[in-house]
Amino acid sequence: MGEENASRFSEGTRNVIALGTIPLATIEKFNKLVVKNQSTPRQSDKTPSRRLLQVIGKDMRIIVFGFRPKTRQRRAVFNALLKCTKPASLWDLYAFVSGPSKFNNTNPKVRLLNEYLRLLGKGSLRASMNMIEDGSFTFSNDLWRISSINSSYTMCQSYPFALIVPKSITDDEVLQASNFRARGRLPVVTWCHPKTGAVLARSSQPLVGIMMNMRSNTDEKIVAALCAQLTGTRGKRRKLYIADARPRKNALANGAMGGGSESSSNYFQSEIVFFGIDNIHAMRESFARLRDYLDTHGAASSDGMSSFLRHGGWTWGGGNLSSMSASVSTLGDSGWLIHVQSVLAGSAWIAARVALESASVLVHCSDGWDRTTQLISLANLLLDPYYRTVTGFQALIEKDWLAFGHPFADRVGMSTVTGSCSIASELPRQSSTGSIQSSPMRQPSASFTSQPPTSHAQNNYSPIFLQWVDCVSQLLRMYPFAFEFSSAFLVDLLDCVLSCRFGNFFCNSEKERQQCGVPEACGCMWAYLADLRASKGSSHVHYNYFYDPLKHDGPILPPAAALAPTLWPQFHLRWACPSEAQAGDVEAQFRKMDIKFSELQKEKEAAEQKAKEITAVMELLSADLQNEKQVSSSAMILAKRASKESEAIKRAIQSLGCNVHFSSSGDCTVDIESSQIEPPLKSSYPSKREADGAVQRDDKSDLSVSITVMADDVVSSNPIDRVCETLCPLRMRDGGCRWPDAGCAQLGSQFVGLKANYEAFDKLSIYDSYFQPK
Repeated sequence: MGEENASRFSEGTRNVIALGTIPLATIEKFNKLVVKNQSTPRQSDKTPSRRLLQVIGKDMRIIVFGFRPKTRQRRAVFNALLKCTKPASLWDLYAFVSGPSKFNNTNPKVRLLNEYLRLLGKGSLRASMNMIEDGSFTFSNDLWRISSINSSYTMCQSYPFALIVPKSITDDEVLQASNFRARGRLPVVTWCHPKTGAVLARSSQPLVGIMMNMRSNTDEKIVAALCAQLTGTRGKRRKLYIADARPRKNALANGAMGGGSESSSNYFQSEIVFFGIDNIHAMRESFARLRDYLDTHGAASSDGMSSFLRHGGWTWGGGNLSSMSASVSTLGDSGWLIHVQSVLAGSAWIAARVALESASVLVHCSDGWDRTTQLISLANLLLDPYYRTVTGFQALIEKDWLAFGHPFADRVGMSTVTGSCSIASELPRQSSTGSIQSSPMRQPSASFTSQPPTSHAQNNYSPIFLQWVDCVSQLLRMYPFAFEFSSAFLVDLLDCVLSCRFGNFFCNSEKERQQCGVPEACGCMWAYLADLRASKGSSHVHYNYFYDPLKHDGPILPPAAALAPTLWPQFHLRWACPSEAQAGDVEAQFRKMDIKFSELQKEKEAAEQKAKEITAVMELLSADLQNEKQVSSSAMILAKRASKESEAIKRAIQSLGCNVHFSSSGDCTVDIESSQIEPPLKSSYPSKREADGAVQRDDKSDLSVSITVMADDVVSSNPIDRVCETLCPLRMRDGGCRWPDAGCAQLGSQFVGLKANYEAFDKLSIYDSYFQPK
């Protein structure tokens, strides 16, 4: 139900090795062990045995806990693990007892229908619960249709509620054909080529009987309908391959129990192919041998001794070449990589037949939910680029693994609907897996003797889904540009499945999950993983940085030579060799470089934005400066013109015997010199006047000055104009000029003139050169 934080004390290195958080559901089995320490002859009877508890995990972890002698600590821990790792019922699993989850699970039926609509070329339509409840989801195209014959799971309890079948086949024929296949798993379409019309179909073994002579007309009709007419040909039918995942001898042996395989003579234009993939029990034993090998030869094994200190200081038999070869062959003896290669080769063969020959392929094994699911889903992954995206990968797993009834409860080892647990704690190792005491590599200084474990009547646990994910990781290694998701995503996916934290993989079928209300009661793993990715966007570790959808926008067809698998470092080595598990991860190094590049890119964009802002401010300042220059230039021109007028008027006035002085305040002083007037006349005139009026000097003088004052609103602001208006003798009271042709009028000032000695004035010509040319 819960989780356990653990650490391991290494006697060889004297260090505490952190083991992280161990979800209790990931514990496959645990054993009580007794270790007799080696001692000198004198102390042989005095050295007490050590009591150990070995915990073996489904995620490749093997942990050995030591306890102080003469205590009951080991028994208490053993009983606690026995209780917690073997819940009484499905509802005791962590996903149920942890309470409501924020990662809500939309009904998987809706998602399955949406994928069916995409396969039929009707992706524009969106499924809904209303559509499912009223049965209006039976859409079709020219060749295939969605059938609701299994909507109540009465025809086949391990098939989904909706099935894609040939359009020419009626529901009655579908129901009749289901009786000829094991567990009612008749041939149905799981993927169809959008252009050629070729399909991938799946089923279970036919019930041909011990004499291999039983036949079914409706089954043969459905299989024949999978070979629709080839596009662009006249009446030519496509070829059909029937791929039996089992070894041929196993298929024949199943005939004794009523099963068996098809005969090509009964199925028109067909060919039977056997892939020779072993059953779930062989896979379980192979996985256990691989786990033992990695624990023995890892950086630090579960017994606390470094592999470099084993057998005289070297893991490979103390430097003995023959021992080294024997140790290396142990990995091959596990058979795991051979099994992975068999699944990869079979899937590549199926994909090649569909892509290169436009042939249809029907895949089955015995029950059609283990090896069949592995082959079909991998072939889908190779053929359809959509399934190589994160969203498409989810749709693929939900369609071919969950909807079509892979028994996750049995294979992963969790409680089922009936309340019994599919896996027993403290299961004995199979004889072919090797035990601790029988392995010569596990005998550095003490001999291990296990307590007699309790046996389990039937063990259906097998890492079938884990093996398939391992195959996906091999394809990801071979084609790093073809997948949107990364190896880290696959590791987190497996951890979520094994931990039972979410309900997506509970039970053995869609029917059981619906009956238990799993989608409503438990959190959704897909929502959880999507939330993780949303936290960092495209830079999240779940995304493959090398993904290029245009590079592999069609099927991937790996040649046989490329299908040589290797250990999956991120998963297989993460506990036994943690540093080596990540040392060769080029993607991780590239990710660090890309994060640094992103940071520099952001800094560059910020600097460019700042530069744009500064440029905009400079442009505004430049425009203001240009306006100021224009205003200054205009002022200079006006000043020069006023200065010229002032100089010209000043010379004209001075030629009449007057001196004009201008002050900084705008006032002017006029001195008039004359020999007829003994005291000189000095007048000061302000630049503004507040009322109309006239001021006259002494009329008795021979030389007089006439001053006319005008209102403020018509008085010029030019000092020269004010002087002219003051001294002009020809200005009339109404503001007019008696001498409009005078030179002063031509210069823009109407009121320039003098009232003085008229005899002298008559002698003066206004056209004289008082105004010098420019």
